[in-house]
Amino acid sequence: MKKFMLAAFVLLMAVPTFAQRYITKNGYISFYAATKLETIEAKSNQVDCALDTQSGFFVVKALMRSFIFERALMQEHFNEEYVQSDKYPDATFVGKVENLKDIGFSKPGTYPAVITGKLTIHGITNTITAHGTFTVADGKIAGSAKFPITIGDYGISIPAPVVGKIAKSFLITVKVDLNPLK
Repeated sequence: MKKFMLAAFVLLMAVPTFAQRYITKNGYISFYAATKLETIEAKSNQVDCALDTQSGFFVVKALMRSFIFERALMQEHFNEEYVQSDKYPDATFVGKVENLKDIGFSKPGTYPAVITGKLTIHGITNTITAHGTFTVADGKIAGSAKFPITIGDYGISIPAPVVGKIAKSFLITVKVDLNPLK
């Protein structure tokens, strides 16, 4: 998968077209889940993202160890027991803006977006569709989306002693401020 992500980034950055390319290395991703017994929330501001406004190609990569939790023990369990960050160091999304023709990347405004692609977490890849927005202003593009995932779909199991404490579905929030690639 690492080779695929590298190839995707190289393809996005190297194809000689008139496409407009935007990137960031400090995007934001958070996840949130709550039950009556436990709330789990983590955030990362170390997210790489690239967008080609001509083709709609969209790539996101987040290092699993970059997620910060309120409690250190939760962070340790997340990395060691649940997502196994040493074995699966990142989460990736490779997709495409489905409604590209409806988004005016060359003029200021806020546009609804539908992005479909392959999300890989814990070594397992699933197709997802996320609804969000792109806001174009001052030569930059801000993107945001929220979507749910079910952790079992990514081979992440909850140990029997805490099954009732941890939610099976998490809400993912993504926010990126993309700058033109120069």
